[in-house]
Amino acid sequence: MADADFWGGRRTIIRRVLRGLSVAETVAFFHEIGVPMHEEEDGKLFPDSNRARDVLNALVGAARDAGVTIVTGARVQNVEKVGATSEHGFGVVTTDGDVAADRVVLATGGRSLPKSGSDGAGFEIARRLGHSIVPTTPALVPLLLDPTDTLHRELTGVAHDAELTLWIEGAVEIRVRGSLLWTHFGISGPVALNMSRHWLRSMLERRNAELTLNFCPDRTFDDVEQWWIARTRERPQSSLSTALSALTPTSVAGALLSRLRLRPDITLAHLSREDRRVLSHALAKWPLRVTGDRGYNVAEATAGGVPLDEIDPSTMRSRLCVGLSLVGEILDVDGRIGGFNFQWAWSSARVAAAAVGT
Repeated sequence: MADADFWGGRRTIIRRVLRGLSVAETVAFFHEIGVPMHEEEDGKLFPDSNRARDVLNALVGAARDAGVTIVTGARVQNVEKVGATSEHGFGVVTTDGDVAADRVVLATGGRSLPKSGSDGAGFEIARRLGHSIVPTTPALVPLLLDPTDTLHRELTGVAHDAELTLWIEGAVEIRVRGSLLWTHFGISGPVALNMSRHWLRSMLERRNAELTLNFCPDRTFDDVEQWWIARTRERPQSSLSTALSALTPTSVAGALLSRLRLRPDITLAHLSREDRRVLSHALAKWPLRVTGDRGYNVAEATAGGVPLDEIDPSTMRSRLCVGLSLVGEILDVDGRIGGFNFQWAWSSARVAAAAVGT
């Protein structure tokens, strides 16, 4: 895990915070509190039981063992600074009465999965305490495609390796590779989720953006064209559909040939140069007409939040409000899919916890 796995604020700051609790230290911590973990082929870490509830129960148990008082059924409505210095502290306004505090750590999350409580209220509290907020968008969220284009509905449930490219003003902004899942509403899967924050940020900033799909990851148009030429030389009597199925799932091959009006039974020897180039271009740069996203109710993370420049990365303390610390998703940091946002939350919390009493 590295700062390159995250977006948002300055990577030098992200890197420094991540050093506060490494992945190895995270694994050791969970083992100590009774949650042994294992690493899967893609590098993701999961509890051996594969139950998220075990992680939650272990964290709650560890907090109680450390003497933490956990209050449930009371919602924090505001945090008020009672003076200019930490000696005067804060008044935490809740639905169950006010609480006086010398130090406050905002760990309220972003806006994603609002049913869990991360409904954006923490941003307003931070703003009232003097912080600015980088405008937010969902992150790690499935994308909606133009409903008049029936490709995604025809391929619903089909998954395959793919590469998505975001173009801004005709130039490549970012490329993301991974598994793509076609759905009845558009696209999902790791590659779409990782691309979502970049697409949505470009829309928020009103940039001239396009999104394209490469069915042959890491291959350019020229590479695909050369593949067809070599394939034709090796197997001239192979049908176009059979040959294309070597590059994409059979269902995808059929759908593409139908939309390009190319005969699936034509042999490679009889495929014209023009049709071959049309197919190569479609495979390397298929346009995706994105119309929106599934929203914060489905998004796994939030992009945007309190700028990292407004906190001290060595302590997670606010540079603008004495006695206040901010950790996790309330900050302008979001990671790619695979547990990276959890690691950011744990690393930033560890840094804050080490400094909060000093």
